[in-house]
Amino acid sequence: MDFYTAIFLGILEGLTEFLPISSTGHLILVSSQLTVDEAFSKLFNVVIQFGAVLAIVVLYWRTFWGVLVGLPHERRAQLFTRNILLAFLPAMVIGYFAHGFIKEVLFHPQVVAIALVVGGIAILLIERYRPAPSIATTEALGWKKALAIGCIQCLAMIPGTSRSGASIMGALLMGLERKAAAEFSFFLAVPTMLAAATYDLYKNAATLPEGGMELIAIGFFAAFITALLVVRGVMGFITRHGFVPFAWYRIGLGVFMLLLLPS
Repeated sequence: MDFYTAIFLGILEGLTEFLPISSTGHLILVSSQLTVDEAFSKLFNVVIQFGAVLAIVVLYWRTFWGVLVGLPHERRAQLFTRNILLAFLPAMVIGYFAHGFIKEVLFHPQVVAIALVVGGIAILLIERYRPAPSIATTEALGWKKALAIGCIQCLAMIPGTSRSGASIMGALLMGLERKAAAEFSFFLAVPTMLAAATYDLYKNAATLPEGGMELIAIGFFAAFITALLVVRGVMGFITRHGFVPFAWYRIGLGVFMLLLLPS
């Protein structure tokens, strides 16, 4: 991997992280067509995702600051924190025990292509048959529903499923409004991707190639800047058009890659 490839992949991550189209899946598909070391590519693809997620902390700093300051005495802040932590818990547990299996068995282009198609069909069905929305904020979510969304998010450990897609669709099934579902997914990304990036670096620090950390830093920064620029537009598009366009994009890309990839 060189400087320009790291920037390109970082921009791609920033563009796709908060859309239900799987940023990891896109990175795997693109990396499979490049002459990039496979082990380093897997680490790079996971860690730079937190660069995009860090943009959420910046863009929603008032929300996070309000929760931090109000946590000792405000019920709203306590409910917000409870729901995010409960939704994060399943991914933390399963990720810890299944980390090796996920990286070795599931991080492959064919898996991504199939997951893109299946996930696209799931989005179409959920958008058509989901219950009427009745919850407008993260703190208004009951603890059982928050935990259920966290369990659904774990499907995204299959690359190509999409972490944001799984958590947003789970939130819609639990009765959140579209905007609230997207924001809950954004907030949930912070502890989820911080844990994933930190754990992956810890497990693979000894095997980093020369210059590996510099390339990761470049991709991380590119993902951060790109996400800063696109998140507001993503929210506006989702509010106006919903998630069906992303479903058809997923299906089209998945089918194309299945035809392109060697069997």
